[in-house]
Amino acid sequence: MNLPLPQSIAAYFDVSNGADHERLTQFLVHDSVVRDEGRRHEGYEAIRSWLQVARRKFAYNVEPLNVVQEGADVTVLARVTGNFPGSPIQLEHIFHLVDGKIQALEIH
Repeated sequence: MNLPLPQSIAAYFDVSNGADHERLTQFLVHDSVVRDEGRRHEGYEAIRSWLQVARRKFAYNVEPLNVVQEGADVTVLARVTGNFPGSPIQLEHIFHLVDGKIQALEIH
C-alpha cells in the first residue's frame, strides 16, 4: 500500500526496511527520541544503533497501512512481517514532527 506520508516519515520507514542508516540525520532532529519495547533511544547515534541491532537480530519489513495526521502528530498503523515470534504483527507508530523532521517516535 502506498500512503501519502510526510517526507521524513517515509524516509524513516525506508531506513527501517534496510535503506542506508546515514540518512537518519536528514529526517531526525539532533535530540530525537524513540521509545520502543520499554526502552528509550535518544539522538542520532542511539537511534542508529537501535535500528542496526534490530536488523541484525531479525529480518523484517514494515508496511504502513493507515496514516492519521493531527497537526504535528502523525499516527501510522503498520504491518511488521519477519522472522520473529508472532509475525506478522500490527504496530502503531506515533510521530511528533518539528519543522518537518521527527522529534519523537513511540511504537506500540
